[in-house]
Amino acid sequence: MKSNTPTKTTNGKEKGFRKLFEDELKDIYWAEKALTKAIPKMIKNATSEDLIDALESHLEETKGHVDRCEKAFEFLGKTATGKKCEAMAGLTKEAEEIMEEAEEGLVRDAGIISAAQKVEHYEIASYGTLIAFARTLGENEVADLLEETLNEEKGANDKLTEIAESSVNEEALQQ
Repeated sequence: MKSNTPTKTTNGKEKGFRKLFEDELKDIYWAEKALTKAIPKMIKNATSEDLIDALESHLEETKGHVDRCEKAFEFLGKTATGKKCEAMAGLTKEAEEIMEEAEEGLVRDAGIISAAQKVEHYEIASYGTLIAFARTLGENEVADLLEETLNEEKGANDKLTEIAESSVNEEALQQ
């Protein structure tokens, strides 16, 4: 009888799946590092104190996400390297365009929230997939580490929704 229990040794069949997992980890690592540069631009362009506070808090979390990715690579016995994440590059470019084009003030804040939530949703999807891949590969320490980040990404998204719905969107409509 064949066991469905994943092993940490790489056999021929597992090799391609493990490579996919490692490539996706490189992708999110690049994305997190890019966000440590993009979030300060959002902070600089925001006017709502609640939004600024949420972005500043998430910037600190994002620096921790970079550290966790590095630790994940370490658990895998790999050097932490990034691979350009085209999706994140596109999302941060879109955020920059929104900040340039939107009217300064609460309308721009609503645009920043929109852009930031698109980023959060991409990260939530990426981390969810990475966790499933890690568990399939028997890399439970890596999965647990990435799950911490996933929970912070969900929290950041919830906070952005709360800010948008409690004040920014309505005030932007009145501006």
